[in-house]
Amino acid sequence: VRFRGQKPNFESILDNAARQRISALVTITNSVTNSNRKRIVDSAIKHRLPSIFESSAWTQFGGLMSYSANDVDQYRRAAWYVDRILKGAKPAELPIEQPTKFELVINLKTAKQIGVIIPPNVLARADRVIR
Repeated sequence: VRFRGQKPNFESILDNAARQRISALVTITNSVTNSNRKRIVDSAIKHRLPSIFESSAWTQFGGLMSYSANDVDQYRRAAWYVDRILKGAKPAELPIEQPTKFELVINLKTAKQIGVIIPPNVLARADRVIR
């Protein structure tokens, strides 16, 4: 299922997905999904759809889990670039970097609401667990 347009009806889309027996939801963050994250998460919970997101912020709204680059580390690296540029470095001469710190966040409250059991070995690997 793909969300399309500037104002998609997420509830209707996920209702339809549930009727089609979609077994999980993977959401890529963009301006449309990000501005509607609470509606998306609430609808996923309503339909008991396990969900994974690419930003840990979604788990704060009730998303089941996220696996993403560590946001704090990304902001620190961005500040490093700004500092270098303000000190006279040419942006074209700065190295291109990829994230090096990733985190798995699991929302156990949501898991319980939708009837998903997270295996202990997965919980042990989580960087953060929301209870």
